[in-house]
Amino acid sequence: MPATPPTTAPDAAARAGGEAGGEAVAGTPAEAVVGPLVRGVDVLRRLAGAGGTLSPGALERATGLARATVDRITGTLARMDYVRLDGRDVVLAPRVMELGNAYLAALRLPALLDARADALADELDESVSLAVADLDGIRFVHQATRRRALSVSFRVGDLLPAERTAPGALFAAEWTEPDWTRWRTRRTADPQHTTFPAIHSPSPSSPVSSFRARAERARRDGWALDDQLIEPGLVAVSVPVRDPGTGRVACAASVVSHTSRHSAADLRTSLLPRLRTAVEAMEADLRTAPPPEAGPPPAGLATWTTASKHELGRDFVESLARGLTVLTAFGEGRAALSLTDVARATGLSRATARRALLTHEHLGLLAAHDDRTFTLTPRVLDLGFPPLSRLSLPRLAEPHLRALADQVREPTALAVLTPDGTEIQYTAGAGASRVLTVHIPVGTRLPATATSLGRVLLADTATRRSPDLAEIRTRGHALVDEELESGLRSIAVPVRDRSGRAVAALNVATHAARRTLDDCVRDLLPALRETADRIQRDLHTASRFTEVAAS
Repeated sequence: MPATPPTTAPDAAARAGGEAGGEAVAGTPAEAVVGPLVRGVDVLRRLAGAGGTLSPGALERATGLARATVDRITGTLARMDYVRLDGRDVVLAPRVMELGNAYLAALRLPALLDARADALADELDESVSLAVADLDGIRFVHQATRRRALSVSFRVGDLLPAERTAPGALFAAEWTEPDWTRWRTRRTADPQHTTFPAIHSPSPSSPVSSFRARAERARRDGWALDDQLIEPGLVAVSVPVRDPGTGRVACAASVVSHTSRHSAADLRTSLLPRLRTAVEAMEADLRTAPPPEAGPPPAGLATWTTASKHELGRDFVESLARGLTVLTAFGEGRAALSLTDVARATGLSRATARRALLTHEHLGLLAAHDDRTFTLTPRVLDLGFPPLSRLSLPRLAEPHLRALADQVREPTALAVLTPDGTEIQYTAGAGASRVLTVHIPVGTRLPATATSLGRVLLADTATRRSPDLAEIRTRGHALVDEELESGLRSIAVPVRDRSGRAVAALNVATHAARRTLDDCVRDLLPALRETADRIQRDLHTASRFTEVAAS
């Protein structure tokens, strides 16, 4: 059974996340705050707020850091595979989602309740979300979104002001006077919600008393309504999911629609009863959930950071890398960790681990408790999660395809099987700078049996395999020689999801005059498999708590 997620961080100033460096919050010695870690977290937050991509110059202006400092920080993040240095831009990479995954795994709510939320979305044909409290805001931890021309675009990790949402009224129903004071302070300092990147429409003018009245009504009724508070046309109804151990609101389940489909009154009369039924089932799931089983914590982190420092010298900011690895020590079955636990999990010294923990507490990423343990807060999702939470497999694979094409100087492609299994459809590709090359546009369909991409997928998915497909499945690759077109040779390997199922295939194509069949296996296959492994690692990280569309 998950504990009710923490709703408070050391100070309301944590919303800024130490973006300007700031002073340590009360109880955190200033000398304990790790400056490079503060600056690195700021860079990740700026990238997330900008949609995942900024130039070094834009980061320099946004953070106020010197260009040399920006370069060292982004170089360190690139070494960690948290960002990609793509030409003139710094781009968030899927590996950074392991930080948000650590929080979501420790929380357990998405893993325990997502199937109920998804089933309700299918039943109602409307978007359904799960959100937790985050200081005086609400943050999404699961989204089951309907794919329509006009649909809700909030992402896992997005933060919204409590007063402009239905879940916010449910959480505010449990606020204390200090919580209301913090909320009023934030409202005064930021009346137009500029510190909430997911907000794109101006704040409606409403007195403070109206939100307090909504919170009281939500407490009395046991549900709350959003009638176009966040954006014109958007309506939602929310019901609290209570922690069976404490009785407090663990999260809020919401059905979200727009006024062309449902009015606010219609949500209340037609959808609220079914939402309540789903929430009752969610609460039953929480009551009967077995204790979490702690998986192995990350291993060798301290050794890796030390080796990277020795290799790269001053260009690698070791204190930043070590500080971020501390967050990955948390997870399922490791929701609350002591200093000793963190030092043991990461291999860091107690002194280094302590400074990292105190810095994260200062930034609002960790909450300290009376029993001398620490827990992750929802703020961890600020570190790059929202822009990457709707990655598609083609977008995730594209940089890897380009790198492979540059390495082997041959075109590469990614493809999926069509629903009926008779064709493949190209979903991404990268060309090679040759006079004679293969160019098959994205979206092209070809017979699955005539291509290496199709055969390697059929070998994994076919219910009845021919001897040829069985051999392909055994050796793990398919090689096609001039069957689709004279002179064209290609070799392909599968790309597997977290369950081991082949969801796509990756190939390299060449001209028969350039490489023999033995050359393809000897020279191309190792690089092809390494690239598939990299794509799979990113896919497994990105898809742990979000859906990654195959095309």
